[in-house]
Amino acid sequence: MIRTTLGVTLSTALLIGLSGLPAQSQETEKTLDTRIGKLTFQSGYPSQETVNKLYDEMDFQRASQAYLWGLPAVGLNEWRKAHYNVFKAKNGEMLSYLDFAEKLGILTPNYTTPYIATYIDLNESGPMVVVVPPGLIAGMVLDQWQRVMADLGVVGPDMGKGGKYLILPPGYGPVEADGYFVIQSTSRDVLAGFRLLDADKEKAIAELIPLIKTYTWSPAGTGEPMSVRAAGDLKWSQMPPEGMPYWDSLNEVIQREPVEERDRFVMAQLKFLGIEKGKPFKPDERQKKLLEDGAVVGQAMAKANTTDKRVEPPFWEGTNWKHALVVSVDQKANTYDQLDERAAWFYEAVVISKAMLTQTPGVGQRYIASYKDADDAWLSGENNYRLHVPANPPAKGFWSVTAYDEATRQMPVTEQGRPDISSRKEDIVKNEDGSIDVYFGPTAPKGHETNWVQTNANKGWFAYFRFYGPTEPFFDKSWG
Repeated sequence: MIRTTLGVTLSTALLIGLSGLPAQSQETEKTLDTRIGKLTFQSGYPSQETVNKLYDEMDFQRASQAYLWGLPAVGLNEWRKAHYNVFKAKNGEMLSYLDFAEKLGILTPNYTTPYIATYIDLNESGPMVVVVPPGLIAGMVLDQWQRVMADLGVVGPDMGKGGKYLILPPGYGPVEADGYFVIQSTSRDVLAGFRLLDADKEKAIAELIPLIKTYTWSPAGTGEPMSVRAAGDLKWSQMPPEGMPYWDSLNEVIQREPVEERDRFVMAQLKFLGIEKGKPFKPDERQKKLLEDGAVVGQAMAKANTTDKRVEPPFWEGTNWKHALVVSVDQKANTYDQLDERAAWFYEAVVISKAMLTQTPGVGQRYIASYKDADDAWLSGENNYRLHVPANPPAKGFWSVTAYDEATRQMPVTEQGRPDISSRKEDIVKNEDGSIDVYFGPTAPKGHETNWVQTNANKGWFAYFRFYGPTEPFFDKSWG
């Protein structure tokens, strides 16, 4: 008791004494010129003005980086919300996206290929089964961060023979499920989707889509199978929103999903911006301003990181073609997680699969992208361009080249209504040597209307060249 009393008394006296002492010497002040302006220090300590400036800068930088970090989750969350709120789909109900209007909200879709996709809230449904029919189908099951949990179809464990995939919620199981391919999900919300690759698109739609089913599962039995239905011609977009809606969407993901061990440092940084697991998102005016500024700069960083990739050299030396997809399916490299690589892909695209990164000739897909012309100028819609496609493109299935709008990363809306040229276009015109010239511009060049893709004047655009079933000349780069 005596020590405690003395401790309090001495402590209080010391504080009083310090506050009452007259100044014995002139305070030392120092100023540093930095990239964020002047910082002042008094006796080595930052002034209050400098403290405020530094904290604002810390939180602004964290917001900018969190924008890049959140892109795969936000992009998928926007589609998830459209699945339920725009299309009014059921949990686990497959929707088909077959024509231009239905695909218009998707980031960089292939105009030629039919898509079928669903969202599953495993917390609500419990285990869910996806039935894959036999045939030329390629699909995937992704967690909320767009990591591949399983490939489906020709490159999945069913190897194109069809099968039933049982998706388990986080922490569920293990289970005895003979006859199923079992997938243990790492997130509450899951995307499962397919693309139909058969050359006869109408036949594939008629014969394969009716065989795709989903239903709930439990050890006691299964639920009523759900069939695929058309998404419909509705206005929608899964593009990550700008400004505060971006952070609203990211916060929604954080509240719904488990916190990954890899992301705990990011969660610590977001706390000071008002985003914290288990707490309402109610940023004050200072936090709102920093989040809004961070979203602007973060998106600008994402554009640079995507369109002028420093993580990837040119596909062919001396050209502006680069691999579009530069992130691995688990988003991991040998010594780090692929932050810039995944941001580069998921800023302008959605979904990933092992098939899209194939290293096996004749199987899967590979994509290359270009944002600049031969003179290193950005592609712009008021100009006219010619893309020379040499004979015998290395694609066992088919190839396509598609134009996308820079601002939305979606198919451009033009009077022509067709953003691509592909080897499946029946009236495509070839040169005498078997090569093909594809033309891009606001108006059709005379005599080349069949091989022309319309662009919108004064709008930036970029091109994806896709190889379905890429053959050896793609991998050894002997073609091109």
